[in-house]
Amino acid sequence: MKKTNKLINISSRYTATFLVLFMFLLMSFTLSRDAKTNDDSFETVKNLDIFYSVYKELNLYYVDPIIPGDIIKTGIDAMLKSLDPYTVYIPESKIEDIKFMTTGQYGGIGAVIRKRGEYTIIYQPYEDSPAAVAGIEAGDIILDIDGRSVKNMSSEEVSELLRGEPDTKVMLNVERLGKDKPVEIEVVRKEIKRNSVPYYGIIGDNTGYIALSSFTNTASSEVKDAFVKLKKENDIKSLVLDLRGNPGGLLIEAVKICNLFVKKGELIVSTRGKVAQWDKEYKASSEPLDTEIKLVVIVNRSSASASEIVAGCIQDLDRGVVVGQRTFGKGLVQTTRDLSYNGILKVTTAKYYIPSGRCIQALDYAHRNDDGSVGAIPDSIMSEFSTKNGRKVFDGGGVKPDVEIEIEKLSMITSSLIVKDIIFDFANYYKFKNADIAPTESYVFTDSDFEKFMEFIKDKDFDYQTKTEETLKQLIESSKEEKYYAVAEAEFETLTNKFAHDKDKDLRLFKEEIKEVLSQEIIVKYYYEKGGIIYGVKNDPEIKNAISILNDQQKYNGILKPQN
Repeated sequence: MKKTNKLINISSRYTATFLVLFMFLLMSFTLSRDAKTNDDSFETVKNLDIFYSVYKELNLYYVDPIIPGDIIKTGIDAMLKSLDPYTVYIPESKIEDIKFMTTGQYGGIGAVIRKRGEYTIIYQPYEDSPAAVAGIEAGDIILDIDGRSVKNMSSEEVSELLRGEPDTKVMLNVERLGKDKPVEIEVVRKEIKRNSVPYYGIIGDNTGYIALSSFTNTASSEVKDAFVKLKKENDIKSLVLDLRGNPGGLLIEAVKICNLFVKKGELIVSTRGKVAQWDKEYKASSEPLDTEIKLVVIVNRSSASASEIVAGCIQDLDRGVVVGQRTFGKGLVQTTRDLSYNGILKVTTAKYYIPSGRCIQALDYAHRNDDGSVGAIPDSIMSEFSTKNGRKVFDGGGVKPDVEIEIEKLSMITSSLIVKDIIFDFANYYKFKNADIAPTESYVFTDSDFEKFMEFIKDKDFDYQTKTEETLKQLIESSKEEKYYAVAEAEFETLTNKFAHDKDKDLRLFKEEIKEVLSQEIIVKYYYEKGGIIYGVKNDPEIKNAISILNDQQKYNGILKPQN
C-alpha cells in the first residue's frame, strides 16, 4: 500500500506540472487577437484538455502503475508518426545519435554490431578503431559488457552500453571461433570519426573515383581534398562520384559539394515551407574547383535527401550524367528545435527544390489513404520541367537517371547464403584458417577455396524457394480452392518435380556468382571497408558503364543535349 501511495504522489507531482504547463498554454492562446487564430487556438486548447483528462483518469484508475515519462513519450511519438517518418522527438538520452548523424563522430569502440539469435555479434570492427586495436574480431559473439549479460538485449541496447566518454574503459566477454572458453577483452573508448569519403582512387584510364557514403559536416571538405589529390597526383580527365547507398545528411554540405563543380552564382537548391522567413535560395557562393571535367554521378534506390540534391543539381544544370536507378525521393527538409529538459524536436519545416524548380518528394504524407497508409505521387500529376539545356525532367518520385541500369539480381541460392549468414561465417572461418592473403588488387578466391566452402556448408541450413516454385505452389492452392486440382493432379506433380530446386546443382550453376560474393566478404575481413570497396569497383557494372560514357565524348555530349 505504501508503495502504491508513493507512486500516486510522484505521479501527482507530474500531474501538477502538466497542469501548470496546460494553463500557460491556455493563457497564451486566449491572448490571441486574430479571429482565425482564436478558432484554431480553441481547437488546440480543447484537445489538450481532452488529452490531459485522459491522462488524469489513467493515472488515477488504471489497474497498474503508470510511468508518466513513458506514457507521454508514447503519445508524442504516435502524434509525430502521423505526420512523416522524419519528424521525431529526441530525448536527452539520444542526443549522441544526432551528433553522429551530423558529424560522424561518437564516443565508443568503433565497430558495426548486429543482433543474431539471443546475442549480438561484432559484424565488423572499423579499421584502426579501439575495437580493432584491442583485438576484437568480426564474428565475436558478445556475451556480457562490464559484467552485465547482454542475452536477449536489442542491438540498440548493446550499442548504448558500448558507447561512452572517450578514454573510458569497457570490458567485453566474447565467444570466439576456435576458442573453447570466452575471451575477455578490455577496450579503451575513443572519439570515433566515420569518414564521409571511405575511398577514392583511379578507375579506368585517367578517371577519378570518389565514394561518398554520407553528408556529415566534413563531407564537402573530404570530397574537395580527394578531388584535389586525384588531379594533382594523377591528372584525371574525368570523375565518377558514387552516391549509392548514401542516405543524405546536411543540406549545406550538398550545396558545397555541388559548388565544387558549378559556376559561382548558380542556384543549387531552394527551400520553401510554412514560415516564409525561412525560405531560402542556396547558390554557389565560392569559386569552383573545376567546371569542365567530365562528371558521372552514380545513384540507386538508397540514394536519398542530400544525395538527391547533388544528383538533381548536376542533372538540372547539365553539368554531368546521372547513372543508375531512380533515387529514393526524399524532398523534405528537417530543422532541429531545442525543447525543455534538453530534448530536441527534429521537424520537417520545408520542401527543397532543385535548379529546374522541381521537388523530388516521392510520398505524399499530406494526403494519406483512408487506412492511414501513404501513397506515392501518381505519374498522372507529375509536372514537366526543363534542365539548363532544355532536356525534359519530372518532379515527384526521386531523380530519374539519364542512363538507367537495371540491378543485377542475385540468384535465390546466393541470397539465401547471405541472409542465413553463411557467407559471413565462412569468411570468418577462412580468416581463422589463413593469417593473411594477397593484396586486394591481386586476391583470387580459387576453385580449391570453393571446394572448402562446399565442405563447410554441408551441415548448414540454407534452404530456399525459387520464384517458380512459389508461383507453382500458389497455382496449386488456387486450383484446390476452385476444385480443379483433381483434374490436373498428375500434371501438377510432374511440374513440381521438374521445378524442384537442387541445392548442389544450384551451387555449381551459380558458382562464379557465389565466389564473387565470398571474395568481397573475405577481403573486408582483412582489409576492412576500404578493401571491400576497392575489390567491388573492379567488376561493378554501373562503374563500367560510367567509364564507357566518360571515354566516349560523343556519347557523353549526346546524353546532355535535349532530345528531339
